[in-house]
Order: sequence, then structure tokens, then C-alpha cells
Amino acid sequence: MTLTAVFQEFPEGYVGFVEELPGANTQGKTLEEARENLVEAVEMVLQANRDLAEETIVGREVIKEELKLAS
Repeated sequence: MTLTAVFQEFPEGYVGFVEELPGANTQGKTLEEARENLVEAVEMVLQANRDLAEETIVGREVIKEELKLAS
């Protein structure tokens, strides 16, 4: 799966977000810093979503499997 990062330059640096993942956004003084921060933001959003999902299914019988998306 490939996500789309969008960056915009401002006088203070760069702001970035991921089109396909609401909540994954960040900033940095340089474009490279913003890119690195965005990767971390995506990882944090995904982990937070996993944690919330786990809390929701505690004590329930569920089926978990990998979901592969076509490129």
C-alpha cells in the first residue's frame, strides 16, 4: 500500500499530511524534517487505532486476519 503525503511550504517551514489517513499530519522546519515527522505521525495514528480496536474487542470472539490492498 502506498499513501500520499502532501506538503505545503510556509515561512516557518513545512506542514504535511496524508490524504488517505485523517489525523496524520505534522510540521517541520525543513522538508526532510517534515517527511520524517510525517512517517512518525502515521505510525502513531495506526498504533492508536490498533489500541482502540483492541479495547473494543476485549472479551469478544473475533476473527483477525491480514488485509492486503492492491497497489
